[in-house]
Amino acid sequence: MYQPPHFIETRQDVLHGLIRSHPLGLLISNGQDGPVANAIPFLLDIEAGPNCKLRAHLAKANPQWRLLADNPASPVLVVFQGADAYVTPSWYETKRETGKVVPTWNYAIVQVRGMVRVIDDAQWIAQQISDLTLSQEGAREAPWAVTDAPPSYIQSQIKGIIGLEIEIAEISGKWKVSQNRPVADRVGVAEGLEKEAAGAPDMARLVRSWGGIDSQ
Repeated sequence: MYQPPHFIETRQDVLHGLIRSHPLGLLISNGQDGPVANAIPFLLDIEAGPNCKLRAHLAKANPQWRLLADNPASPVLVVFQGADAYVTPSWYETKRETGKVVPTWNYAIVQVRGMVRVIDDAQWIAQQISDLTLSQEGAREAPWAVTDAPPSYIQSQIKGIIGLEIEIAEISGKWKVSQNRPVADRVGVAEGLEKEAAGAPDMARLVRSWGGIDSQ
């Protein structure tokens, strides 16, 4: 990932926070005919060793897991996409001052690299789907639990999926949120994102926070 110095994010709590808030990751691995990619939800296990692990599952009908099982020494890449938004030059104070501006795109992203272990174990998979469900249902007023479904039905579903565990070897983050622009431009971007009809409040908050303009 191309990383200009002012966009690099290394704080583990921030990187982990994006994974938790945007758990649908793009799993990318090598296939016989080139890269293979599938979007699947992940759980971050921070208690699984010093570097943490990602846990997930795939349908057994999905051929990617067989490629992973056949190439256990081949690393994988998982991409987690956070907030993103188009930035028009019209929001820049610099546009009014010099006109020397161009459009851009703001985004926050985390990339994880590591070795994957394919797990065909019903008990492990049952725990995985239970934990994943709880991570999304836990805050609901009446959360649904895996145990709400008939046990025979869940067992039949488990037979159709395969577990994945990725030991994180490298994690990198990039927060491209206008922090390289002059302060007046940052303020203009944040206000523009907030005022647009199809506004991007999450990105506006990032621009304000990373740009040091929370109070403006």
